[in-house]
Amino acid sequence: MYRDVFSIIKKQYLSFLCIEKNIIFATETTSVMSKNKLYKGSLQTIVLNLLEENDKMYGYEITQKVKKLTQGELLITEGALYPTLHKLEADGLLEVEVAKVDNRLRKYYKLTEKGTKEKVNSLAELEDFIKTMQTLMNPNPKLA
Repeated sequence: MYRDVFSIIKKQYLSFLCIEKNIIFATETTSVMSKNKLYKGSLQTIVLNLLEENDKMYGYEITQKVKKLTQGELLITEGALYPTLHKLEADGLLEVEVAKVDNRLRKYYKLTEKGTKEKVNSLAELEDFIKTMQTLMNPNPKLA
């Protein structure tokens, strides 16, 4: 799904889309830090999708999986990830398992049934958004 998002954006000759105060900007160059800000609105959907695909994961594992899948294009910081994980847990979308690994306690996050349903809804919203963006970036000239 996320590789599709990146290829769609690249097909439109854009490196990223920036959504800020309901205004959309497009540019061809940006720093990694700026890109991370752009993905912030999708972080919840990214986390839900990864957890469904991987059953359960711990925070650092999520950051590394995203980095690997996006070939370093998206770097999720702890400052962005953990508040998202805590919110999802508070909303009943995630449950937490604590396990002792290498003499340390590690929190594993797993989707609840409600989280699985929300993942489906979040992905549908994201797909609708992408279709809308494609329409805006490549409007049908026959309609003009």
